[in-house]
Amino acid sequence: MKKLIFLLSFVVGILGDSQSQTLKIQPYLQDASPHSIHILWETDSMGESLVHWGLTDSLGMTATGMAENSSGTSVIHDVRLDSLDRFTKYYYRVQTGSTLSDIFTFKTPPFASDEEHFRILAMSDMQRDGAFPNKFEEIVEEGVLDYLEEELGGELIDNLALIMIPGDLVVNGNSYTQWEDQFFDPARNLLSHVPVYPVLGNHENNSTYYFKYFRMPANGTSGFEEHWWYKDYGNTRIVGLDSNSPFTNQEQLDWLELLLEETCSQDSIDFVFAQLHHPHKSELWTPGESDYTGEVITLLEEFTEGCGKPSLHFFGHTHGYSRGNSRDHRHLWINAATAGGAIDNWGEFPNFDYDEFSVSQDEYGFVLVEVSDGEDPEMLIKRISRGDQDVTLDNVLTDSMRLRLWTNEVSRPTALWPVEEEVAPECVVLEASDFFSSNVDVSHGQSHWQISAIEGEFSSPVAEHWENFENWYFEENTQADNDLRDQAMLGLEENSPYWWRVRYRDKELNWSEWSIPVGFTTGSSIAPPNLLINGGAEDSLSNWTVVEGIVESLTDGICNGISPHSGNRYFAVGGLCEESEQARCIQAVDVSMYADSIDAATYSVNFGGELSTYSGLDLPEMRLIYLDQNSVEVGASEVFSSQNPSWTSISVWDEIPEFTRVIQMELKGTRNSGVDNDSYFDDLFLRVGPVSEGCDEVISTLGDILFIPSLEVYPNPIKKRGTIQLPWGDYSRLELDVVNTLGQKVSCSFHREDDQLIFQMDDLPSGGYLFFVRNHDDLIGRGKFIKGIK
Repeated sequence: MKKLIFLLSFVVGILGDSQSQTLKIQPYLQDASPHSIHILWETDSMGESLVHWGLTDSLGMTATGMAENSSGTSVIHDVRLDSLDRFTKYYYRVQTGSTLSDIFTFKTPPFASDEEHFRILAMSDMQRDGAFPNKFEEIVEEGVLDYLEEELGGELIDNLALIMIPGDLVVNGNSYTQWEDQFFDPARNLLSHVPVYPVLGNHENNSTYYFKYFRMPANGTSGFEEHWWYKDYGNTRIVGLDSNSPFTNQEQLDWLELLLEETCSQDSIDFVFAQLHHPHKSELWTPGESDYTGEVITLLEEFTEGCGKPSLHFFGHTHGYSRGNSRDHRHLWINAATAGGAIDNWGEFPNFDYDEFSVSQDEYGFVLVEVSDGEDPEMLIKRISRGDQDVTLDNVLTDSMRLRLWTNEVSRPTALWPVEEEVAPECVVLEASDFFSSNVDVSHGQSHWQISAIEGEFSSPVAEHWENFENWYFEENTQADNDLRDQAMLGLEENSPYWWRVRYRDKELNWSEWSIPVGFTTGSSIAPPNLLINGGAEDSLSNWTVVEGIVESLTDGICNGISPHSGNRYFAVGGLCEESEQARCIQAVDVSMYADSIDAATYSVNFGGELSTYSGLDLPEMRLIYLDQNSVEVGASEVFSSQNPSWTSISVWDEIPEFTRVIQMELKGTRNSGVDNDSYFDDLFLRVGPVSEGCDEVISTLGDILFIPSLEVYPNPIKKRGTIQLPWGDYSRLELDVVNTLGQKVSCSFHREDDQLIFQMDDLPSGGYLFFVRNHDDLIGRGKFIKGIK
C-alpha cells in the first residue's frame, strides 16, 4: 500500500476549491493495458483528483482517483481510467480544484491477436550533468520528438507505444525537487502522451519518492512490490528488474525463472525485453559491472534456447551505448545510455574489449525498437545518436540490428586447412569454406573456432576464438576487412596432435552446425626463446630488481589477492601484504648475441604477459628500455597497460633501436583507489627474432591464400653440405637465411647450380635449423633440416 493515501470525497473536493492549486508536474501515463491506464500528476496542495476524458477533444466523461502526499503540502494524484477500448486514441485533461491542464492524448495497447506493429523507446541515465544541465530536455525535444516527427510524421501516440528506462532518472532520488526539475519537467511533452516504465538505478537510492511517483504493475513477489514486475504489449513481454543491493536476491531470480517458464507456453508472446540498471560486462566502464546481472542473463539465455523466443536486456549505469549478444543464444545485450548523464569517454575509465559486444560508442542518444507481428515477427533495433560533449549530431542512425522470431538455416562450413598437415605451433591459421544461408539477404555475422587435444571431444578446447564481423572499440572497427573465414590460433604445444572445427553464424544470430572435425599436427617451435628469467614469479623475486616501492611474489588468494594466471605465483607491483602507492621493478636482458641482426634492423622484440587488477581502478603498466654497451639509454617502447579486473594478455612487437645491447623490462604499479596497490603481472616474456616468426614462410594454405612451397634438403640430416631443390621460376638475386632453434641468424655460404641451391655449414653445432629462400626479398620457399655430427 502507498503511504498516506487519501480517498477524495465530494467534501474534500469542495475544500480543495477554496484555494488555487498549481500543477507542479504535468500529467504523465503509467501501467497501460488494452482496457485501462493510470494518469498521474502533482499539485502544490491538496484538492480533488479528476480526469476528464473521451474519444474527442470534447471529452465528456469524468473519473476520480486518489491522492498521496509527496512532500510538504504537495500531492501526487492518481486516476485510473477503466472500460477503455483496445488500440484506441483518447483525449484527456486533469483537474485539481480550479486548476486544469491542457488536453492531451494517449493510445491504449492492442491485444497480441491484433498483430499490430509498434515502437518502444529505451533510454537511460538521464541524471543531470552540471556541465550540461539541459541535455535530457534536448534528448527528448530535439531528439526523440523531432526524430519521430521528421521520420514518420503523424501523431506521437501512433509512432511510440511505451518508454523503458533502466534507471538513474535523477542525481539523488532522495532529493524531492530533483524529480520535478531533472526528470518530469524536461520530459513533460513525451510523458503526457506515452506511458513510461522505469526501474531503479543506484542514483534512485531506493527512495520513497520513486515509489510515490511511479505505478508499476503489482505482479512481482509479495513484499517486493514494484522492485520487479512485468507488462505485456502486443506480442512482447516487458520485464522490470532491480539490480541494486539488497534486492539482488534469490527471490527475484526465482520469480523471473517462474515467469519465463510461464512465458514459454504463451503462444501470444514472441519476444521478451528485460531491463535492469547494472551491466554484467561493460566496455566503457568495467568497475560498474555486476555478477548478479550475469545470473539474470543466464535465465534469459535458457529461456530463449528452450522456447525459441529471442530475448534482450536493456541496461545503463555506464554512460554510453553498447550492443552485443550472447555467444550460444539469440539474446541481445543493449546499453541504452546516456540520455543526460556525463559521458564515460574512451580512456577516461578502465575499458575492456569484450567478445560479446560488437559496438560501443561514448555518446548521447536513445534506442528505438520497432516490433512487428504477423507471419514473420521481428524486432529492429536502432541507435539514434546526439553526438558527444564536443560534437553534436542531429539524430544520426549509428547502429542497427534486425532479429526475427523464426530462424534461418546456415550451411555447415567445411574445414579447409590444416587437414592432416604438420604446422609450427606459432603458425596455425585455420581456414574454412565460404558462408551460405537459406536467406540470401542475411550475410555472415560471426565465426566460432575450436581446437581440441582429444579427437571428437570439444567440451574443454585447448584453444578457442569467437569473432564478429564488426567490433567498434575506441572508435575503430578492429574487424574491418576480416571475412571470418580464417583465424590464427596461438598457444599450442610442439609436436602434438590436434583436431579442430568451426561454425558460422548469420547477422540474425542463427548458428550453423559445427564443421566435421579434422586433424593436424604441430611440429617443432620456430619461436625465439623467452629471454626473461622468472617471468611468472615462481622463484619469488629472483632476477628482478625493485627500484621503487613494494613488489611481492604472491600465491593464490594471499592477503586478499587473486589467483595466478598460471603456476603458483604472480607479481603484485605495489604490494598487498605491504603496500606502496607506486612501485617499479626491472629485469635486464643481454641481447648482444643478436647484435648483427639488431643493427641491421632485421630483428625486433616481442614482449608482453598477463596483466590484471582487482577492481579495475589501479594501473599496472609495462615497457621496455633499450641500452647500449655502455648502459646508456638509446630508446624506449610505448607503455602498455590494462585495468581489466581479470587476466588480460598483452603481446607487442617493437623495433629495437640500433646499437641496443641490453633490453630492460620495467613493470610499474600505481594505486588509484583503496589501500592495496592491485597491479598484477604474470607469465611475462621477452623474445628477440624476426617479426614474422617465420609464420608466413611456414603456412601453406588452400584457396585464395598465397601458397608458400616447402623446399626439400638433400641429404637430411646433413653434415657439412646441403642441396636445396628450387621451385620453377626466373631468379636473378637469390638469398638464403638460416636460423637456429633459438631464432638466431647463422652465417652460411651458398651458390646456385641450375635449379639447385648448394649451401655449406662447416663450423656450426649440430641441431635443428630453419631456412628461407628469397628472390629480390620475395619469399619463394622455406624448409627445415638437421645438422648432424661432423
